[in-house]
Amino acid sequence: MTKAIRIHTNGGPDVLRWEDVPTPEPGAGEVLIQHAAVGLNYIDVYFRTGLYKSALPATIGMEGSGTVRAVGAGVTDLAVGDRVAYAGGPIGAYATERVIAADRLVRLPDAIDFNTGAAMMLQGLTAQYLLRRTFRVQAGQTIVVHAAAGGVGLILCQWAKHLGVSVIGVVSTEEKAELARAHGAEHVVIGHAELPAAVKRITGGAMVPVVYDSVGRDTFATSLDCLAPLGLMVTYGNASGPVPPVDLGTLTAKGSLFVTRPTLATYTAKRADLVAGATELFEAVTSGAVAIRVNQTFPLREAAAAHEALEARKTTGSTVLIP
Repeated sequence: MTKAIRIHTNGGPDVLRWEDVPTPEPGAGEVLIQHAAVGLNYIDVYFRTGLYKSALPATIGMEGSGTVRAVGAGVTDLAVGDRVAYAGGPIGAYATERVIAADRLVRLPDAIDFNTGAAMMLQGLTAQYLLRRTFRVQAGQTIVVHAAAGGVGLILCQWAKHLGVSVIGVVSTEEKAELARAHGAEHVVIGHAELPAAVKRITGGAMVPVVYDSVGRDTFATSLDCLAPLGLMVTYGNASGPVPPVDLGTLTAKGSLFVTRPTLATYTAKRADLVAGATELFEAVTSGAVAIRVNQTFPLREAAAAHEALEARKTTGSTVLIP
């Protein structure tokens, strides 16, 4: 048997149950992994609450690292004992063991430990596609990053600075402001109400070409007001709730703006894109350009406590669950 956190109904953290489940067998093209660590991400909350739908009962979780225990028919690129990591669907990471398609896995470099590997994949690959593909930032630009002290935010701040980009980080407390500054944010704004005015002051009125916003409903309108004409609004998360329908005329009035709602699943759907993104991420981490901060760990069986901390904004950097 395997242990897993499962939900039988959608709701608060109390619906997360620690249960026995049969150990799965890998089918053709699949691999059985023994998890060493599981990443905690806000998307897990969306699946728990039902904002993102899944069949029930379900084991949630999108990211993990561990060791290959068995391989199915046709798997030639991986072998028992390989250290691997993954991020993205299908859900099922909140378990001591799981089966997953071999083409969703990447080998974890020896220089990266399991906790870091579990913490970096979803958030790191998200930062990679945001900075290098959704809007390919260039040295000398200034950008806005919301939730700059969060898992993705800290990676974005460091990576952008490494690329010669000035970051205006948005946070909720002075403690988080210090953290964002320590990780490369050149400017930090506490709260978003006065953000457009701060951006105007910092940029001398030029405003910014892109805003990376994972907060959603509460910050969408003020984020639009930070953009230069032809700027891109990247809304990639819903921490405060989903963004309401947008009047396209607003984009016209504010300077022919662009809006996108990207997901990691689309950017890594092709195996070649997944490998290329992971390779670039691993290089950024092993070179020291990006440090992955695992600031909280919880036993997997205490996933409910981890969700409570995450939703209360009591976490910084990355959090991992240890089976």
